[in-house]
Amino acid sequence: MLRVGVVGVGHLGRLHARVYSEIDSCELAGVYDVDGSRAALVAGEFGTQPAADLEGLLDRVDAVSLATPTVSHHGVARDCLERGVHVLVEKPIAGTVDEARGMVELGREKGLVVQVGHIERFNPAVRAALGVLDAPKFIEVHRLGIFVPRGTDVAVILDLMIHDIDLILSIVNADVTAIEAVGIPVLSSSIDIANARLSFSDGCVANITASRVSREKVRKIRFFQHDAYVSVDTLEPRAQVFRRKSVPEETLRRIASGEMNGGLESIVDYEDLPLDKSEPLKLELESFVAAVTGRSEPVVRGEDGLRALEVAMEILRQIS
Repeated sequence: MLRVGVVGVGHLGRLHARVYSEIDSCELAGVYDVDGSRAALVAGEFGTQPAADLEGLLDRVDAVSLATPTVSHHGVARDCLERGVHVLVEKPIAGTVDEARGMVELGREKGLVVQVGHIERFNPAVRAALGVLDAPKFIEVHRLGIFVPRGTDVAVILDLMIHDIDLILSIVNADVTAIEAVGIPVLSSSIDIANARLSFSDGCVANITASRVSREKVRKIRFFQHDAYVSVDTLEPRAQVFRRKSVPEETLRRIASGEMNGGLESIVDYEDLPLDKSEPLKLELESFVAAVTGRSEPVVRGEDGLRALEVAMEILRQIS
């Protein structure tokens, strides 16, 4: 049985520990946190042992989830990989592109899995939409959040927008050719609201807005393609598809001009896509376990996390 551990058991790391304790194909072999009392509390909650230090945890595991602050990702991941331990690192993969590249290269050199925690890949609405998406030409994203101090150690681009950067890069099968961006700090010392426009070599354009100073939480993505408009709400979650019916051009013209009665429902088919309501974090960690045990490839590879970070850093560079 695969022995897994969690490094950093704050809010998110505790969730990782809980899910690992529920997966039959692995054993939660331990947790570690710089706050020893926190580690002991989480270990007791999920029936495992706290480690006194990172070395002690690495002695007893085959793979770890790394849920520490972004600035520590590179150093901790390097220690894990050097010890032959597979790593799932929470997003963003690292604090700099060079650090991320080093992690990816070390994992490749050691023959170890480096997976990145871009959890929206496992969102039921996103997974449902993937079945109908076909070379979208315009993507509009709004990811808005209520201000909380947790996460403000990095700009909103690395805190929130990077989820959508990764999703878009995984869906659009083309290279990014241009980036335009604006952003400002509002309540913290780093950027709290930002907008980025990505242009791709296939003609697709993605417009992404991220804010952590909104009055309500919004997670919406809209895809426009040759045969459909696809609306995804990852918060609800919900995925809807709107398609034009087989209506003659003359009929469309007459409805649009008012010569013929008929509303939107007479020319557009609407469908709510069925969703698999499996917990995204459980799917993510199960995919990591499957990759480590050789049953599948990682869904979000270290290379994917690196590519998303490269785009995010260019957005930050433009804003700065």
